[in-house]
Amino acid sequence: MTASSDDAHLDPLVHVAQPDHPDRVADARADAGRAIRDVGHALVGHHASLEELERLTGVLDGWVAELDGRPPRSRADVGHRGSWSEPPADGEPMVTYDERPVSGRASPWGLDLDVRRRGDEVVATLTLRAAHEGAPGRSHGGIVAALFDDVYGFVLNLLAQPAFTGELGVRYEAGVPIGVPLECRVRLKERSGRKVFMNGELYDGDRVVARSTATFITIDVSAFESGV
Repeated sequence: MTASSDDAHLDPLVHVAQPDHPDRVADARADAGRAIRDVGHALVGHHASLEELERLTGVLDGWVAELDGRPPRSRADVGHRGSWSEPPADGEPMVTYDERPVSGRASPWGLDLDVRRRGDEVVATLTLRAAHEGAPGRSHGGIVAALFDDVYGFVLNLLAQPAFTGELGVRYEAGVPIGVPLECRVRLKERSGRKVFMNGELYDGDRVVARSTATFITIDVSAFESGV
């Protein structure tokens, strides 16, 4: 028996196959974000001729003009891919909303993080690339600060508690290299009232290249979801 068009919307597999299904659109946006990140690193990390640069500019300007003609989109349209009620199991990947600037898979300037729970810690692995460079061969310090700020946010998922950054401190122990695997480890230190205190380290192999402390201020889940 062949399914009719009226039955198609009842079959999850048929529904997912539709070109504009939200999951397919989200995956396509993630691919586009990854491609934009790759363009940035390729542009910064390689020589190019005047003709190549002008051609790239024309292509990108054309896409910007086309997308700017589409309806506006905001975080309120996207939602939160993580959970405030069910912390992930040990070793399980942790996800967030796709456009989250540092860790979102569709973010044009993301760091391509792999974030997982390791006991009571959150561990993010990454390799910084050409567009992250500040001093020669080293990451820009602001990239490292943004990394810590973002990964702390996943500790909040372990606590099932939304919060905002109140204070962030970073001590740079050594130059943070680009082009090599790094590991950022963060965890809860203590809680006091609405304040959540956390700390963490960034490792190049066994060497600590940066340390951080942070204070986050908790809010109700309803206030987080409404953007208050």
